Amino acid sequence: MSGGAPDFFYREAQRLGYLARSAFKLLQMQQQHRLIKPGGSVLDLGCAPGAWLQVACQSLGPVKNGGAVVGVDLKKVKVPNVYCDSRVQTVCADVMKISRDQARVLSPNGKGFSVILSDMCPLVSGITTKDAALSAELGMRALGLAVGEAALAHLDDNIDGQESSHHSRSGAHENGILLPGGNLVIKLLESEDVQGFSKICKPCFKKTSWLRPKATRSSSREIYLICQGLKK
Repeated sequence: MSGGAPDFFYREAQRLGYLARSAFKLLQMQQQHRLIKPGGSVLDLGCAPGAWLQVACQSLGPVKNGGAVVGVDLKKVKVPNVYCDSRVQTVCADVMKISRDQARVLSPNGKGFSVILSDMCPLVSGITTKDAALSAELGMRALGLAVGEAALAHLDDNIDGQESSHHSRSGAHENGILLPGGNLVIKLLESEDVQGFSKICKPCFKKTSWLRPKATRSSSREIYLICQGLKK
């Protein structure tokens, strides 16, 4: 490990008991945007090794406030001992295959989540365009779970200037699992097409913004799209 900033965040994570430097990425987002409110419900997609579970649980406030954090990952992830409590659980599953109904059941009373975090990243091949495309695919999956595939198809068609029939064919069961007013965070790899992703999200949310957290390694191309206030 080399360079000043990366070393600093690595050491700070160890000192404070976080499982990874990535904790500081979510801490910065939380500080700037207050994405997770006390007593909220959080779905963490791609939760390994568990650092974001720690920050999410911290952000819920004391146990008496209630709330829940659910982490999903291909790997079996143990709930961290530090910063986490009984409100945190993990599920070993493939996000690309889990259905909205299966994901919704994981939320408190099966009503959905107030925040969805996606820190998912593909196995990097080193081929820039391929890696960016795979990253976008993971991002679209997170967005689809959040707002519903039918809504995405409708937005896609509208952006392309075409007449959409998807929305009229869809029923209430096609709705996403993000609650109205909820927030969504998606990690992407920077590419020429990344702004197109933002255009799809903007009609669904009151506010969208980009952030490259200070804890990001200088060699990394990752960037986060922060979507706030899901419209009804």
